[in-house]
Amino acid sequence: MIQEVYVLLDDGDRRLLRQFQLNPTQYAALLLLADHDGVRLSDLSEHLLIDKSSTTRLVDRLSAFGFVERMADPNDRRVQRIVLTQRGYEHLGLVRTAFIESVVRRWAILDHTEHETLTHLLLKLRRELTILQHGTDSSKGGDVLSNRD
Repeated sequence: MIQEVYVLLDDGDRRLLRQFQLNPTQYAALLLLADHDGVRLSDLSEHLLIDKSSTTRLVDRLSAFGFVERMADPNDRRVQRIVLTQRGYEHLGLVRTAFIESVVRRWAILDHTEHETLTHLLLKLRRELTILQHGTDSSKGGDVLSNRD
């Protein structure tokens, strides 16, 4: 049942993002870049959980749309940082607004109590599965990029 709900939610996300010529990974990349002043390709790859060649293709595609650009790292000229362009910020603003409206509309199926109960149970499940599988509660936050930028 969890997988069926996930598939339906994911399909809704993909349908919405397709209207903006993005897929979920590209959207996640834009969100990450909006929160950081340049991200190394390797960090972007690690955060998105995709290999470096896929990350390169993703950045190439976003760059072709004019949403991102590669810039030399001011501290290490051998390193390139990926940054969001003004066009990227503007496009992301449109996408984010539509995405939030879509999520709110889909989650409105649940009343307030049901939403709180589901959130509580999902957080508990995530925490306990993380501890079971990794021996630690890494779900408390922590940004994979926070120690690198």
